[in-house]
Amino acid sequence: MDDASAAIFRPTWQQALGRGLFLGSIANAGLWLLVAVLSWADLAVPSGPGWVFVAVGPAVAGALIGLAARGRTGTQISSGGIRTRSVFADGLATWDDVADMRAERRGARTVVSVYLNSGASVRLRAPYSGELFAADPKFEGKMFALSHLWRSHRFGGLPG
Repeated sequence: MDDASAAIFRPTWQQALGRGLFLGSIANAGLWLLVAVLSWADLAVPSGPGWVFVAVGPAVAGALIGLAARGRTGTQISSGGIRTRSVFADGLATWDDVADMRAERRGARTVVSVYLNSGASVRLRAPYSGELFAADPKFEGKMFALSHLWRSHRFGGLPG
């Protein structure tokens, strides 16, 4: 599915940074919980400059990992179908398998859901839009492009 005309949608750098900060902050909270338990049990607790790492290290590391994972996460649209890509898994739906595509609200985000003929649905990794760091000012244009490509492949209009 490596077409020269393949369209690739990835999270924006702000979305990748926000996701990384979120996951890093969760790791940070877990680290603070571990420090609290060690302190309560009178075991060795880091002191001095090591506290700076405990305070911000996991969040900064999460942000950097999020930015690094940005290139491996997204959606690729080509004449063969829709391929979702993430750090841990990839998926492929051919155009013959796609029954519908629409933007839907999922919590605080607007995501693109692809409904397959089998009855299953797949939420695309990108594009999406939400609040704060998850906002994508170009989401509507990307959704229009996805919809146009799907309709063109489904009902004709593009060479396949």
